[in-house]
Amino acid sequence: MTTTRSTAADTTTAPAANARDLALAHYAARRVLEHVLARHDATFQQQVALRAAVTSDTPQTPDDLLAQVQGSLKVDPADIRATLDELLAKQLLVADGAYLRPTGAGRELLAAVGAETAPLSDRIWGGIPAEDLAAAGRVLALVTERANAELSALTA
Repeated sequence: MTTTRSTAADTTTAPAANARDLALAHYAARRVLEHVLARHDATFQQQVALRAAVTSDTPQTPDDLLAQVQGSLKVDPADIRATLDELLAKQLLVADGAYLRPTGAGRELLAAVGAETAPLSDRIWGGIPAEDLAAAGRVLALVTERANAELSALTA
């Protein structure tokens, strides 16, 4: 018979985070979002591109949006162009001269997804102490910076 014993150290000392932990958290949270997006016939990449268009302070060209999505997702530019075409076909973005602008339907989609994911996010993130979130934010920013530098070196 195997038994486990909990000690005070078990509750106060957590294992150090690593790349696998980060990946598992990312994919679990992303899948929650993708589940909501699927109810709206939208993909994760479409949502990222649409959000970039909606939250921009200035009108975005297709190349501007491509660069923003590429910087976030590190995916093939051809895939991003296909995503922009999908958003245009769904009339979530509209061409306005050299720019792509979000439509009312595009803004409504993001608002609906945000409203549906808010309670889920509250359950996922709720109760985590502010100091833990701040520490995690600092670590994630540093990991992102370092990974981007390594990727630049690999692709130079």
